[in-house]
Amino acid sequence: MPMGARPMIRAHPKSKIVIIVQAPGVRLHEMGIPWNDNSGDNLRNWMGISEEKFYDTQFASIIPMGFCYPGRATSGDLPPRKECAPLWHPKLMNELKAVKLTLLNGSYAQK
Repeated sequence: MPMGARPMIRAHPKSKIVIIVQAPGVRLHEMGIPWNDNSGDNLRNWMGISEEKFYDTQFASIIPMGFCYPGRATSGDLPPRKECAPLWHPKLMNELKAVKLTLLNGSYAQK
């Protein structure tokens, strides 16, 4: 990984919502806060919740397909690394016992 490993995950066993996302972009990798940009504002508006509620891990967990910034491609960022989700998602999802809704954001999450 060109910028090193900095896993982006926010989760709690009591989360009722799980938001599965692609991978952090370079800006979010640098800030260390997922969805702390215009796309996060749009998602929170769509969900009808405040920023405070969104980042309350007992309300919502944020789990990426690729946990770290994958690097730059010729057009945009590289896709999430393929080994991350199969290795970590089953372990994480097994710990999230209260989930009522899973939001799949982006084509990699939906696939």
